[in-house]
Amino acid sequence: MDDVAWSYANPTPAFAPIRDHLAFYASKVDECSVDGEVVQAQPGDFYGGWITSWIKGPFKGPPGTMGW
Repeated sequence: MDDVAWSYANPTPAFAPIRDHLAFYASKVDECSVDGEVVQAQPGDFYGGWITSWIKGPFKGPPGTMGW
């Protein structure tokens, strides 16, 4: 499977703490969880797509929402 994860090899100073870490698309792996809750993949995979019960929408990503 292609494009399962990404990283920032040379991040700006604000994102330096995540250098050399990987971020995964929730929709492209078997399961992702946060504090024991299985996340829902965000439609369109924007920002990796990790949605949990404590995150409130609207969520960017379904067809027709590109660019809002």
